Amino acid sequence: MDAQESNGRIRQLRLVVSVPEGEDFESALAFYRDVLGMPQQEAYEGEDDARVVILGAGRATLELSNAAQVRFIDRVEADGVPSATLRVALEVDDSASVTASAVDGGADLIAAPRETPWRSVNSRLSGPAGLQLTLFEELDPR
Repeated sequence: MDAQESNGRIRQLRLVVSVPEGEDFESALAFYRDVLGMPQQEAYEGEDDARVVILGAGRATLELSNAAQVRFIDRVEADGVPSATLRVALEVDDSASVTASAVDGGADLIAAPRETPWRSVNSRLSGPAGLQLTLFEELDPR
């Protein structure tokens, strides 16, 4: 069942990220839009230099994991480095090359790409605006 065919009441998941005061909004925007390749869908400006840019991120899901599962993922994906409460996982076609581009574009590498027991290649990064990221490449077609 595709997201458009869902019987649920939610039509879209939009993750709203506040770029902290003093951090460079333009740098964060360039990272997510240009480095990771999320297309700009909308942008608005308001009073007092207020800005919002909405970027496309493909299909959205909400993954809820209990503490035991998070510990397991952290061991597999990041050598035990704990996840943030909110970690954004982005599916990409080539985890290794996108990870390298992300690091070149300003992300801090937490864990290099590695194959997981669930047949994906995952890396862990710390991205702009305080987001912890997992980049994952599915190895088996769905």
